[in-house]
Amino acid sequence: MINGERLIDRPLRWGMVGGGRTGQVGYKHRTGALRDGSYQLVCGAFDLDVARGRDFGVKLGVAPERCHDDYKALIAAESQRPDGVEVVSIATPNFTHYEITKACLEAGLHVICEKPLFFTVAECDEIARLAEEKGLIVGVTYGFSGHPLLHQMAAMVKKGILGDIRIVDMQYTHGFSSGDDANASDAQKWRTNPATSGPTFVLGDIGTHIYYMSQIVLPHMKIEKLLCDRQSFIRSRAPLEDNAYVLSHYDNGAVGRLWVSSVNAGSMASQRFRFVGSKASVEWTDTQPNELIYEVQGQPPQVLHHGMPYLEDESLRYERMGALHTEGLGDSWSNIYLWIAQAIDAKKRGDAAFLRDHHYPGIKAGTDGVRWLENCVRSADAGSVWVRFE
Repeated sequence: MINGERLIDRPLRWGMVGGGRTGQVGYKHRTGALRDGSYQLVCGAFDLDVARGRDFGVKLGVAPERCHDDYKALIAAESQRPDGVEVVSIATPNFTHYEITKACLEAGLHVICEKPLFFTVAECDEIARLAEEKGLIVGVTYGFSGHPLLHQMAAMVKKGILGDIRIVDMQYTHGFSSGDDANASDAQKWRTNPATSGPTFVLGDIGTHIYYMSQIVLPHMKIEKLLCDRQSFIRSRAPLEDNAYVLSHYDNGAVGRLWVSSVNAGSMASQRFRFVGSKASVEWTDTQPNELIYEVQGQPPQVLHHGMPYLEDESLRYERMGALHTEGLGDSWSNIYLWIAQAIDAKKRGDAAFLRDHHYPGIKAGTDGVRWLENCVRSADAGSVWVRFE
């Protein structure tokens, strides 16, 4: 169980690009990073509105002179300080991720970036080579991937408790984009513009989350081919989709189905997984994050509650709240940031053995997500046909 004890020698000097007062994800990053004493927020370029960003940073406790105008000014100023920033989180629109990540790595800074990581696998591969050359970590923030019950499912699959996995059924939908974009927020506008969002909307914005989480549960299974059918129900969003279905065939003979949507009117954000094996099935949703439904053929359904001693060690080691209290999104973000801090610490110490066995969402996770998106787009744009996963 995680109890707040510091697991690295000292806090990492941490900064943010984006994530300001009007941002949607900045507080999630800060909640995750600052919880376990693994990071200290020392600087930032929080906002395109420089005055607003500086005011916001000061109210977070950052010194005024370290609230920078933009990421270039941050890198230039911090590189001159003996106590300069060591790791930077990027919480900006998709189209900026590549250039900011590259600049930070070239300056010798570790990076934690929002998803989807970049627009193309080629960009991901370039950044992976640069990070390796510089001896730096690139982490990626897939929100619920740190939840202990996700790792409970992974342990049950690994230990054969479910038998052979046959069916993968997943959903991540909400209804917050059901109306047109006439009065859309700035966050909505950039997400529905190909120039700033990239080649997808909901597939990249929420679909990559659930795809990565399925990889955690099913690391031994690879997609061989997929079919993606995507729609733009609000016509002004075309060619970007606000709804999509993805069918998958896996290399072990399993089949998968994924529905992602921002036009599921009346629905709150809902992530749902069901993994069906030859012996039993498990199902989890973020709307009831305390509980994992475990169904053995021929037996009554069981409700497994987080934090209970009958769970697998792989789940209990990531527990924070205990069984009586909800383990939610903030706790998951804290786990992700802790894992990345441990990876950065191990990289700084040259501890290759620790890094080899340590789990965290890194550059490979980000690249796999972009590769999945490229295949989805390729299938959809060819008329929603089956394509080999490349």
